[in-house]
Amino acid sequence: MDMFGHVIQTETELRELIGTPTPRSVLKEQKRLDEHSRRFIAHSPLLLMATAGRDGRCDVSPKGDLPGFVVVLDDHHLVIPDRPGNKRLDGMSNLVANPHIGLLFLVPGREETLRVNGRACITRDPHILERCTAQGKTPGLAIGVEVEQCFLHCAKAFLRAHLWTAEHWPRADTLPSFACMLFDQIKPEGVTLREYERDIEEGNRQRLY
Repeated sequence: MDMFGHVIQTETELRELIGTPTPRSVLKEQKRLDEHSRRFIAHSPLLLMATAGRDGRCDVSPKGDLPGFVVVLDDHHLVIPDRPGNKRLDGMSNLVANPHIGLLFLVPGREETLRVNGRACITRDPHILERCTAQGKTPGLAIGVEVEQCFLHCAKAFLRAHLWTAEHWPRADTLPSFACMLFDQIKPEGVTLREYERDIEEGNRQRLY
């Protein structure tokens, strides 16, 4: 971290600069999924899942499907189905070594988010997996989460970002396509960019479930 100067070394230094949270920010923290948390999760089509390996290296991975894809089992437990992906298994490999997990649930059009922290495991329980069936496909694995901390996060970051305001969105051609960026990074031999694009498009059409 030699690049950065004036580095804060302690929480005391940090508090002296930032101050302490308001009572509301502290009191909103829950130890269970109440009615409001359950409804938020039920309407969320996308979450961000944070994990860390044994060595502390972190990963954040998106998980998404139609609203309700995350199954709430009771006030303290929820399940995230494992849909087909790239098989890197960054997050799940971390969970095998370190069960701590952080989740951020999003609802389109809402600037507030729901934060859920706890401990997780990878389950093959057939009764639980059956509840995660989508498009006629039952997942082979799911991430079971025991909730330790749950609270609503305020809207400020999303308001600053104008995330849901279409007039603030960049033009579609501002960035190269996903296929183009990967093609430049990987430089595959014997494959054209158009073939690369077709392969990714086919995967998105045929391998979602």
